[in-house]
Amino acid sequence: MANHANAMSKVKILVVGDSGVGKSSLVHLMCHGEALSNSSWTIGCSIEVRVHEYREGTPSQKPYFIELWDVGGSNSHKNARHVFYNPVHGIILVHDLTNRKSQLNLRRWLAEVLLREGSGSKTRTPLVEDFDAEQFGGFSQLPVFVVGTKQDQISEYRTSGRVRSCSLADECSADEIYVNSHDQRSLAPGSSNAVKLSRFFDKVIERQQTTTTTTARTDTGYSYLERENSMYRRNKSTSAFISMG
Repeated sequence: MANHANAMSKVKILVVGDSGVGKSSLVHLMCHGEALSNSSWTIGCSIEVRVHEYREGTPSQKPYFIELWDVGGSNSHKNARHVFYNPVHGIILVHDLTNRKSQLNLRRWLAEVLLREGSGSKTRTPLVEDFDAEQFGGFSQLPVFVVGTKQDQISEYRTSGRVRSCSLADECSADEIYVNSHDQRSLAPGSSNAVKLSRFFDKVIERQQTTTTTTARTDTGYSYLERENSMYRRNKSTSAFISMG
């Protein structure tokens, strides 16, 4: 069993959004299938892991570790959180359905991550105010997934209105779901939300597979993949003291 676990491939997904939107509760629900009893502010980054069956039910089925990196959204840490952004294979954007501003701010979160991912750098980059599809169109093919939380606190009418008014998911060709992170039925196996999430994980794995097959060399003689793997090892070696639940 241990050898099987060690042999399993893994992918890294960033979970970003404003402070207080419920990222930690969402990640806990995704990984454990139950509500988080005691939620607290995330300082730095907290990492949760779940097993996902890639292309389940097909001859290509294979288990993968899905690492969900819950990045703290406090403005006081915005100059330091870039260290968690590279490498990355997918992005989950989280907003609060009762807070319109948190939805609008997803554009800045996406631009912030994509600018870092596209540059292949972990150093500080200029402040980005908004996501622009044309600017980032050829910059990254990272799969994106949008989640609206606190569904239980908003009426059905207003929820459907937000579906019509939200354009970021459409711009990114991303699925969008709405959840109550305190209700495990929001991601119940076989539900529409669970199917969309599983499909997103499959896309992330396919992105990672594409990156793995990249063999192009840089001027220094190292491939983009080799740089990513080196950064990934450094990230993991320090995760013990940069991660606070």
